[in-house]
Amino acid sequence: MNTTSEPLLRISNLSVSFRAENAWHQVTHHVALSVQRGRVLGIVGESGSGKTVSSLACMGLLPAGIARIDTGKAMFDGHDLLADDFAKAKDARGRRITMIFQEPMSSLNPSMRCGEQVAEALRQSGKHSGAIRSKVAQLFSEVNLPDPANIGRRYPHELSGGQKQRVMIAMALAPDPDLIIADEPTTALDVTVQRSILALLRRLQQERNLSMLFISHDLDVVASVADDVAVMWKGEVVEQGAAKDVLRSPQHAYTRGLLRSKPPETGERQRLQTVRDTLENREVATQVFTSRLTGNALLEVRDLRKHFVTKRNILGKPVAYFEAVKGVSFDVLEGETLGLVGESGCGKSTVSRMVMDLLKPDAGELTWNDAALKSGGKPAVQLVFQDPYASLNPRKSAGSSLVEALTVNGPADSASAAKQRAEQLLEKVGLSPDSFGKYPHSFSGGQRQRLVIARALCTNPKLLILDESVAALDVSVQAQVLNLLNELKEQLGLTFLFISHDLNVVRFMSDRILVMKSGIIVERGESQKVFEAPQHSYTKELLSSVKLTAIDR
Repeated sequence: MNTTSEPLLRISNLSVSFRAENAWHQVTHHVALSVQRGRVLGIVGESGSGKTVSSLACMGLLPAGIARIDTGKAMFDGHDLLADDFAKAKDARGRRITMIFQEPMSSLNPSMRCGEQVAEALRQSGKHSGAIRSKVAQLFSEVNLPDPANIGRRYPHELSGGQKQRVMIAMALAPDPDLIIADEPTTALDVTVQRSILALLRRLQQERNLSMLFISHDLDVVASVADDVAVMWKGEVVEQGAAKDVLRSPQHAYTRGLLRSKPPETGERQRLQTVRDTLENREVATQVFTSRLTGNALLEVRDLRKHFVTKRNILGKPVAYFEAVKGVSFDVLEGETLGLVGESGCGKSTVSRMVMDLLKPDAGELTWNDAALKSGGKPAVQLVFQDPYASLNPRKSAGSSLVEALTVNGPADSASAAKQRAEQLLEKVGLSPDSFGKYPHSFSGGQRQRLVIARALCTNPKLLILDESVAALDVSVQAQVLNLLNELKEQLGLTFLFISHDLNVVRFMSDRILVMKSGIIVERGESQKVFEAPQHSYTKELLSSVKLTAIDR
């Protein structure tokens, strides 16, 4: 690989501030980063560490009026992207430097066909109209989209998540850039789709000798694609170097904390070391969480089925269906954590919503074997969703959300008793007393998830259904929430149905595992046995996809 000593992009002394409450607050502090020609620089860190802000500053995409660049340079091939010469910077941005965003559905125009969106990028780069159609098909073929000659006629909503991300990659490649900035491009994707996208990005980077700035909070993902790594924390770069050196022998306590906070590969359910533990030089005493299994089935699910209408005729009569759940049967044992894994669209969440009576099954039976649950008694079964911000009323404070849940679903306690109980629940999930009067936007992602868990506990549930409840969290925050869930499970004698596509987390949390594919359960068994000796080819494929660090390295 040909490289020169002079980086393609050198960011130096970059400080950015945001305006809030009539004052400017600095969010990045003298950031210095270099992207070498033909190499991939991975930037890793928690949400709010300054990763994305630094890249948006280089691309000129900081929101006007509420963000400003205090100091810094971003030298790209001899030109300062942050200087006053806007024309030169504009020539580089979008042509020689392109960007792949985290959420393709938000980045693609829902009213334009996918091929036209890529064609638009080609027109801006000066391509002649006669060559555009064949170039679009060529790009779609290069990013491994099916039927590249015709898929461009589809709209974004007609494509899967992985296919939409491939369209975004094609758009980024259209002007033949020298540098691609990939901002969390695989965070919302299932493990198998994530693996294929990462392999694709690495292949394209090597074949085209591209430089890449790859932003992620997932250390395994960064390890799979990056040649060099920079670690950001609280707006500063705290460590950087060759990926193998930083990730194998981290020097900064924060980097060590990120690596230690991941669930162990053995799957042993012990208290995870959090980043805060490492930063405070506190070795956590080994605490093994045990399940209080009784052997009694709290819930029996038999031959559960659900289909959705996908097409109606001109009179509104259904003429086509999609069968989402095809005869699923399982038991949830009292005191256990039952893991349910599979890719998006396999039927996991549909099953959970039928258990919660949020969807009516077309066939099958749900049998509750507990007096508190036999009525379909929903207060004793609670659902914790993936996105806590979307689950909370932004106009209600944390305390009022809990008081409402206590008074609506429970006995008619006095206002003072409900407030006292709400304060106790906040404390139980690790939130400070002053959280009572705060609104959702004032909390971090991990704190919002703690608040959602506290609200679920308001009804003294027997069963908690956790639907991708840590999928959107950084690894450091994820460790805190997983510890909390295991502690609450032991203290309160809870039973969990834990739904996720993250196999490492499912292995860490679960006593038994169900593997779903295309609406059916293809494998089931004790957690360790399923991971150590999978029987179904699909389970083997999922497990092989977890080994991201082996991709193209």
